Amino acid sequence: MKRRDFFKTSIAASAAILGTTELLADTHEPKIYKDISKVNFPEKAPMIVHSDRPPLLESPMSVFTRGITENDKFFVRWHLPDIPQHIDPDTYTITINGMVKKELKVTLKELKTAFEQVEVTAVQQCGGNSRSAFSPITGGIQWGNGAMGCAKFKGVRLRDVLDLAGLKKDAGWVGFNGRDTPAYYKTPDFVRELAMDELEDNVILAYEMNGEDFPYLNGYPVRLIVPGYYSDSWVKMLSTITVSNKYKHLFFMDKGYRIADNATESETPDHLYKTTKPITIMNVKSVIGFPENGMKMYHNSEIVVRGVAWDDGAGINNVMVSTDNGKTWNKALLKQDNGRYAYTEFRYAFKPTQYGKLTFMAKAMNVLGEEQPLSKDIGWNRGGYKYNGIDEVTVEII
Repeated sequence: MKRRDFFKTSIAASAAILGTTELLADTHEPKIYKDISKVNFPEKAPMIVHSDRPPLLESPMSVFTRGITENDKFFVRWHLPDIPQHIDPDTYTITINGMVKKELKVTLKELKTAFEQVEVTAVQQCGGNSRSAFSPITGGIQWGNGAMGCAKFKGVRLRDVLDLAGLKKDAGWVGFNGRDTPAYYKTPDFVRELAMDELEDNVILAYEMNGEDFPYLNGYPVRLIVPGYYSDSWVKMLSTITVSNKYKHLFFMDKGYRIADNATESETPDHLYKTTKPITIMNVKSVIGFPENGMKMYHNSEIVVRGVAWDDGAGINNVMVSTDNGKTWNKALLKQDNGRYAYTEFRYAFKPTQYGKLTFMAKAMNVLGEEQPLSKDIGWNRGGYKYNGIDEVTVEII
């Protein structure tokens, strides 16, 4: 099947801030409400399906034992339901307009031949990943831990494309729009903006993912890559790049993807914090990919706990594992092969000597001294964003 014809075939801290000791909200381990689907989308292995229009596909936990997530198991998150049914790579262009000296229409061929080619390996994670941990339930997709992945992206620097167009003196912001559109005319378009000082050299327009063309559902043929940022900024199926001299007021910048602007980024359902800010850089986090909850493991056999850790690019320097409910912690072995924006793989070998339930806990730490908190210590927020509680997996030793 040709990709262009794809669719044709197919809160204690919060309470303190608010001046009350009453706990009005809580967090717990993320839940997986759905089984892996028996029917797969084109170019995708069977995944956890939250919606088919727009496609919302969650990766199973088994993929998070390795540093690179395979394309067919990489999560999918679209905001708008009308996705083009046909894209011709020979006629596809990205328009660069606004406060530029020369408006451009850059073709896919030009991206591959007229600019220096670069690669970056980075974690892509939905800001609402693990949202199902928040109680009471917040709006949005009730993701488990699988709304994320890590891939090697190839493309060209955004700055190089903007330099070709030439920026006017007062250029301060860059807006990005994709080819997906709303089904209802009053629904706002999904447009994201970045300030000029956010455009580091690793912000790229990518046309390859793990050495292949982008899967259609992940943004074919070109996607914006912003390493270290939550993926709401990673606009898919890129169509237009607009340079402006000031920030434009946009729904998905001003209303969506925002969090309480206080020290704990938290609030309570009955006392929403008045001032909010957009979510941008990812916090430190890790998850256990093996074993999975409910597995039966043999007594006196060696269990190798495996998982991945990441942050915004500061760098993971430690992952600790506990087998006694957090009383003691032991260092896991780390594997860091793909750069600071990628997953750090971790492994920890343990031989159980008792029968019954056994819980593994994993927490990551980065070079800045930041570490994952216990889930009970994470305050609630209305969007269910940025959950990074210590991961727990319980197995039965037989």
